[in-house]
Amino acid sequence: MIHRILSKICKIITPKYGNYALLVWKNRLRNSFLKDKEHKYLFILSPPYCGSTLLNQLISTSKSVSVNNQVNTREGQRVPTLSKLMFDHTRRWDSTLDYDWRFVNKEWLKYWDLKAAILLEKSPPNIVRAKSIEKYFQPAFFLIFYRNPYAHCESLIRRNNKDPAKAAEFAIQCLNYQKINILELKSQKLQVSYELLTEQTESTVKMMTDLLPELSDMNYEKEFTAKNSHSKEMKISNLNQEKIDNLTLKEREAINSVFIKNIDTLNFFGYQLIQSTKNHY
Repeated sequence: MIHRILSKICKIITPKYGNYALLVWKNRLRNSFLKDKEHKYLFILSPPYCGSTLLNQLISTSKSVSVNNQVNTREGQRVPTLSKLMFDHTRRWDSTLDYDWRFVNKEWLKYWDLKAAILLEKSPPNIVRAKSIEKYFQPAFFLIFYRNPYAHCESLIRRNNKDPAKAAEFAIQCLNYQKINILELKSQKLQVSYELLTEQTESTVKMMTDLLPELSDMNYEKEFTAKNSHSKEMKISNLNQEKIDNLTLKEREAINSVFIKNIDTLNFFGYQLIQSTKNHY
């Protein structure tokens, strides 16, 4: 009852950001008593359209976790006070651009519930600024997440209307950033592929629990609402082949024209070229 009343008041006062305002007010009241509580920062480092929402939803089944910006995309880059800075389409993937992380954290703390031991964040462009994030947020833990690049390209083509070759270039660029993160981040980290998560879910959950024992109550058997081509709640499952089969012969050829120049990157992550065949149109 109180929640509904506060929600209506927030929507009257700030109609555009009613749900945000309610969350901020609730957290501000609660968090004022929790300023000195110690937390662990968990960053999902993942390119867009690689299954990070599914991973985020899985982790947030734990009562020890607070999700950043849960009323929207579960991404800190989209909170109202930061979106112009961090969701700038012209620069957010510019690796030379860095942020004032003190200010960013100040805003994020308005959206995290500080009762939780683990504060979770998953904005995709974080993959290009992970070392900068590591310097400011302590203790920081990283899940370095990636997906079969053909499936990644299919999503970029279908959802962003990207040219297939451009999609392939972006997919390789993301894998190269992740390679740097795997090799150079000094904080505790775990390398997890979408394929491992969806095909060996129980063992993947065990690895995450080994990294952060607070996650021991995660529920991987429930159905999740993460975006997928079926637009419905689903148990964790691998949708890669369906996506790859959606690629036309022409799209595959354009993608392979890029991938063939980046075999070392594919090999590093255990992926191989998929030859174009005439039975895919």
